[in-house]
Amino acid sequence: MATISHLTEKLAEYMNEADLKKVKEAYRFSDEMHLGQVRKSGEPYISHPIAVAEICADWKLDAQAIMAALLHDVMEDQDVKKEELIERFGSPVAQLVDGLSKLEKIEFQSQIEAQAENFRKMLLAMASDVRVILIKLADRLHNMRTLDVMAPAKKQRIAGETMEVYVPIAHRLGLNNIYRELQDLAFSHLHPMRYTVLAKAVRAARGNRREVVGKILDSVKNTLAMAGIEAEVYGREKTLYGIYKKMRSKHLTFSQVLDVYGFRVVVDSFPNCYVALGTLHSLYKPMPGKFKDYIAIRKLNGYQSLHTTLIGPYGTPVEFQIRTQEMHRTAESGVAAHWLYKNSDANMTDMQQRTHAWLQSLLDIQQQTGDSAEFLEHVKVDLFPDSVYVFTPKSKIIAMPRGATPIDFAYAIHTGIGDHTVSVTINGEPAPLRTELRNGDIVEVVTDPDSRPSPSWLSFVRTGKARSAIRHHLRTINLPESITLGRQLLRQALAAISLSPDLPEPLIERLLNESSAKSLDELYADIGIGKRMAALVARHIFGLLGGESASVPVDHNSASDLDPVTIYGSEGVSVQLAACCLPIPGDQIVGQLRRDQGLQVHTGDCTVAKRQRQKEPDRWIAVKWGTELNRRFDSRIRLLINNEKGILARVAAEIGESDGNITFVGMDEDKEHVLHQLRFTIQVKDRVHLAGLLRNVRKVAGVNRVARERA
Repeated sequence: MATISHLTEKLAEYMNEADLKKVKEAYRFSDEMHLGQVRKSGEPYISHPIAVAEICADWKLDAQAIMAALLHDVMEDQDVKKEELIERFGSPVAQLVDGLSKLEKIEFQSQIEAQAENFRKMLLAMASDVRVILIKLADRLHNMRTLDVMAPAKKQRIAGETMEVYVPIAHRLGLNNIYRELQDLAFSHLHPMRYTVLAKAVRAARGNRREVVGKILDSVKNTLAMAGIEAEVYGREKTLYGIYKKMRSKHLTFSQVLDVYGFRVVVDSFPNCYVALGTLHSLYKPMPGKFKDYIAIRKLNGYQSLHTTLIGPYGTPVEFQIRTQEMHRTAESGVAAHWLYKNSDANMTDMQQRTHAWLQSLLDIQQQTGDSAEFLEHVKVDLFPDSVYVFTPKSKIIAMPRGATPIDFAYAIHTGIGDHTVSVTINGEPAPLRTELRNGDIVEVVTDPDSRPSPSWLSFVRTGKARSAIRHHLRTINLPESITLGRQLLRQALAAISLSPDLPEPLIERLLNESSAKSLDELYADIGIGKRMAALVARHIFGLLGGESASVPVDHNSASDLDPVTIYGSEGVSVQLAACCLPIPGDQIVGQLRRDQGLQVHTGDCTVAKRQRQKEPDRWIAVKWGTELNRRFDSRIRLLINNEKGILARVAAEIGESDGNITFVGMDEDKEHVLHQLRFTIQVKDRVHLAGLLRNVRKVAGVNRVARERA
């Protein structure tokens, strides 16, 4: 059990008497507040804050952080007011404790919403002072170390939360030691049987590996010494979760994963990293494509190392990480290295700048995000550890998460550039906006001041910053349109359960209070962009009127009997015509409400719509075409033609004669080169216009078959 005397010994190694005195005062106050409180294990509760403070002391955090670690639960558990903490210990300590305290006194609609809001509070506090997250990670680490006494369901919830949020944050801040320990602890509680089997297998395999490890170590040390390089060389074991993850993702057996040996070489200077690399390559043959230079292009979290895989003795793959002592400190301690090693060099400063830039992006996302669950969703996306490194035309390196697209790249440079992006070139060639970026790509973005974000971008952007900026734009720029659509959808939903759309003022006030919307227009806008479901709001209103909202019968088949939403096809981003089936006037149509993307209109026989309708029937509503449609609509047609001279020109001319406008042409050859398939996207007025055009094209010499292409 952690004790104050042991903590004091640790602190005395780097803290002066005045600071130690303040820490002891904080301990006495915390001990007094938690008096009589015990943990699930039966230990006095104060043992937990002391243990958290000890972990922080290992990073040599300052007195304010250690005091906050000792006091981190007094506001939450003992109802101590922030003002009292300011008076006793000063504002900085009180701010840290406040950032670590959950929002227990606020009522939330769900556990998920409460959890999300607590995370948002913590992450925003961390954006102004990174010590908040360091203390929180220490708190989580000690809780995970002592999780065995909890009920199974609570273990699963806490372990899942740790793996989903705290493990990626530790990785993002470069805290590799904590990252690995939290990962293994969470794994042991999420999959206890798998963990036990793997742990037993690793212990059994250790003895068999000793001879190979010893042989490699001796060879490497001797070779480096002969080259005049001072280096520490030691084997590094994979974590149990690392082994499990590799087995799962690469479909490998346990022995295949264990057959790869890992070593770390820590040298005395930056140039010697590359000298050591060359020396190792002369000792064992390198595997092609298995070299990575994270020194020249460091990882997002500041990590630097050379990685190479060689073919060792007995033909076994051997992985080496080569780095300097400073790089090793940053690799193990990340952002905490700022406190651990006061003689901070340029490497540490760069690490702090990268961390600051990421924390700043949290604030940007917060400003553009509607609610806490959405904010947490964006942050989780940004915590995804794998990265690709791409270049601007001026050779500046931008690190992006794996799977990122040019739109993510544009928003990473500046929100204004992302909002006005119209096209992109990758390595000098035009490319679609949804192209996945790869390491080394040179990306150039073309903008237009009149261009605006498209809702379709949300289906392929990868970063939280891009997603939140697009959603923010769709909410604000198209607000009147979303309000109109939302009002119509709610009226329809109320009519479905025989309620009047004219709501009395007291009812509106209660509805707004309980839905956390500031006005009725905001509620309508949320419905219009698909953030809230009109049917659920209607059921909630039914409940407020004295009914039992959960028991309201909802007949999805009766939707067509209600007044459908009228579609004109030119509404903008709140109403979109689905790209899978491209509906045109005259088609039977249905509407799908997509979260934060408004209403998407499909043809009634669209196979994509049928599949999605089975999964989420609540999100489908009745829609109809308006009577005055003063625009043209895209439609796809496919032709089977003879491979003969002039056929394409004759078909294109006939489409033009039939008052159709061609926007795309594609061609598929068959193997014998006798018949071709031509694919056109054309613009027509309606279904009647399209039918006449198809009749005329069918008469063209050389056309064997023509039909509208459907999803």
